[in-house]
Amino acid sequence: MVSSRYISDVDAVLARRHDNGGDYWASADGRLGVGDPFSTLTSLIVLHELRVARTHEAVRGALQLILEASRDDGRYRLGPGGALYPCSTAAAARVLCRFGHARSRRLQDTFRHLLEIQHSDGGWRCKKFPWGRGPETEFSNPGVTLPVLDAFRFTKHVNKEPALDRAVDSLLDHWVVRRPIGPCHFGIGTLFMQVEYPFLRYNLFYYVYVLSFYRRAKRDSRYLEALQVLQSKLDGRGRVIVERPHRKLADLSLCAKGRPSELATRRYREIVRNLES
Repeated sequence: MVSSRYISDVDAVLARRHDNGGDYWASADGRLGVGDPFSTLTSLIVLHELRVARTHEAVRGALQLILEASRDDGRYRLGPGGALYPCSTAAAARVLCRFGHARSRRLQDTFRHLLEIQHSDGGWRCKKFPWGRGPETEFSNPGVTLPVLDAFRFTKHVNKEPALDRAVDSLLDHWVVRRPIGPCHFGIGTLFMQVEYPFLRYNLFYYVYVLSFYRRAKRDSRYLEALQVLQSKLDGRGRVIVERPHRKLADLSLCAKGRPSELATRRYREIVRNLES
């Protein structure tokens, strides 16, 4: 249920539902990933953080657009004629899982497909090379692997499937490597270390949050170091201060820059509970 203090945030997101030319934040030709942070996919992430129910008319319509983008083999095509990349499938899956679809037959096909295409180093990568090819592009993309693990945390595979442990290891390795790797050059630098919320991009807070669901990470020194960095950014009352919200979301109460966020702090407390369990 949406708290009264966030009704204006919900209204602000709903007011953008036609900005891309179609309804439910899609473009006129049905693309679901354009216009971030007010694309179909990212708007649903924000609304989920605001606790808007999946029965809400706009949420229901947007989820239907994503479901209609699925293919029989478990992949998702997020626009007419668009490429079928793992990053698109991961983005769709994590949204659907958040709104209760993790056990659906459609998502079972998706999870099976993702396990089938896991890269040799344990992560996931898209075979597109916007920066050209080099030794670093032979690695998986951490920024794709993280949302894949975000989706899998809703499933029976979490902490049971060895392939997911390998994916966790790939992300923990990146904490040490830090340099940009994978075809899309995801790195760990100054921007990564600035606390972002909601979880829209590869970032310290999102990294620590997702990995907290995986036993493989919980006692690993690399994970604990990342957790310490995040904890060093809490205020004196243990609240999360949002350092780098998406600039188009900066006016929303849930993620006002430089201020403690109740909803982000709720996610941090979830991390603590995961580590205690």
